[in-house]
Formats: sequence, C-alpha cells, structure tokens
Amino acid sequence: MELTEEEMRRALFGGAVTPALAIDTHEKDTVPDLLTVETPKDPKKKQVSKSFTPRLRVTLRVGNEFEGKMHEIVHEADTLSSLVAEQEATRTARKKFRFVEVVSIKSM
Repeated sequence: MELTEEEMRRALFGGAVTPALAIDTHEKDTVPDLLTVETPKDPKKKQVSKSFTPRLRVTLRVGNEFEGKMHEIVHEADTLSSLVAEQEATRTARKKFRFVEVVSIKSM
C-alpha cells in the first residue's frame, strides 16, 4: 500500500495539514522580447581623503660594544602609544645591535 506524502504527514502528525500550494506550470511567464540594460557610465573616482595616521618618532642609541661607540638611529612607528612605539623600535634594533638605549619619543 503506497501512501502519498500528504497522507503520511496526516498519519504522523495528525489533524488537518494545509496542503502546499500547487504551482500552476501552465501559465506562461511574460518576458519582454527585448531587455534593455543600462551600461554604467564612466564613474568618477571618488577621492578618498587620506586619514591622519598617528606617528611617533623614536630615537635610539645603539651599539655592539659595551661602553663602546654608539650610533643614533630613528624609528618611526604608526601608533599613538609611546610604549608600543618604544617596544617596536627596541625589537627592531635588537635584530642588529646588542645594546639599545631609548633617547626620546616625539610625536610627528
């Protein structure tokens, strides 16, 4: 005995189940013969204003000899935090130099 889906639903869930709306495939969809597509005209490029990037200039005194000759280097960091700028500059300088001393941190 084969049951339709609707009969199975009634048997499982009981009660009157609203039947799904049947789609009438006999109706012909009206599609215009000619579709007009507007091509976008050459859009003007929007000039994006460059937002202000906070920068700090960190001056370091670096060297490889203890109490030897020291050089000054400048590191520019894109942050407002002087602590982050100092750590970033020190980390970069430690890659080349053994002794690193922070001289100053200035806003640009």
